[in-house]
Amino acid sequence: MPTGAHGQVPGAGALLAILRDGQARTRGELAELTGLSRSTVSQRLDGLMDHRWVVAGEGAISSGGRPATVFAFNGGARVVLSADLGATHARLAVLDLGLTVLAERAVEMPVDQGPERTLGCVVDTFHELLAATGRDPVQVCGVGVGLPGPVEHASGRPANPPIMPGWDGFAVPEWLGARLGAPVLVDNDVNIMALGEHWAARPEVDHLIFIKMGTGIGCGIITGRRLHRGAQGAAGDVGHVRVPASDAPCRCGNTGCLEAVAGGASMAAALRAAGVEARGGRDVVALMRAGDLRATRLVRQAGREVGAVMAAIVNFFNPSVIVIGGDLAEAGEQVLAGVRETIYSRSLPLATQHLSIRVSELGDRAGVIGAAVMVVEHVLSPETIDRIVTK
Repeated sequence: MPTGAHGQVPGAGALLAILRDGQARTRGELAELTGLSRSTVSQRLDGLMDHRWVVAGEGAISSGGRPATVFAFNGGARVVLSADLGATHARLAVLDLGLTVLAERAVEMPVDQGPERTLGCVVDTFHELLAATGRDPVQVCGVGVGLPGPVEHASGRPANPPIMPGWDGFAVPEWLGARLGAPVLVDNDVNIMALGEHWAARPEVDHLIFIKMGTGIGCGIITGRRLHRGAQGAAGDVGHVRVPASDAPCRCGNTGCLEAVAGGASMAAALRAAGVEARGGRDVVALMRAGDLRATRLVRQAGREVGAVMAAIVNFFNPSVIVIGGDLAEAGEQVLAGVRETIYSRSLPLATQHLSIRVSELGDRAGVIGAAVMVVEHVLSPETIDRIVTK
């Protein structure tokens, strides 16, 4: 009989993991896939149906002339709340367990107003979105949140975030969990974007790097089809890699950081110094699209600066796909051209032989999809399901 990773007989969670591919199966098919007896499969299925994780229906006509009973994953059994918080704006959504967006909203929500005020707005918006979907708060099985700064993954608390005054060490999971009645998982925004893009658009890719070019610059790393966070959750913080021949002051306290040279805030500041009104990266892209040559040059140069840092990472990590997301990704080919120019000229030919560099397919939705992926993979893990079903 097949056993799990720790030598255990497959439980209800293992059956659910099989059914999550969307294909309905009979008891016999599940018994064949797991090596369990039909009676044990039936027992496991009864537990899953009691919690509405699985539903039963009629399949094809069996050899005995009667429709076979088939079992399928019930993606509508629960809902997930997802929030992608940026420096100045946020996107929030309610999704089902199949990661279909049921309701979403983009709002202005500057994080520098502090954690309690910002998260209070998050709670209020979640309640409004739940009401719009007709779902009850008791149906929420988890909450996923992305923050625009370093997050200690084990605790879910921000760690010295340079653009988030008052957030350092704030107990985000506990604060939100007490008000939403569900477990809360927190990560930095670029990690959840990488998760979302990989799940929705590149599931077959083993090694992917997601670059967020917005107010700041960050990097999410997928290796072996799993998110790489590093020892403390700080992996991928390329925004504070020093750029040669630059002494531009950065909000982190250092000078010459990539973010201080190529971030949306720095480009907007350069345009304002030239007498052009621009508040952030979105305004820079809008000006570029309107034909402003200064904005176009800034965007192209930002791509080159990011590409120079990424060239070293390409040589070191050898990804097969680099995805550009964030506000500046809306610049399309202008920013891609700059990134490609320096990556291809400064990386090893073998490392770039089959390298694809492209703009995010999910766009603004990458973060909320990724935060939901983070929650669903936790909530529906075989270990979690086994604990719930055997209670």
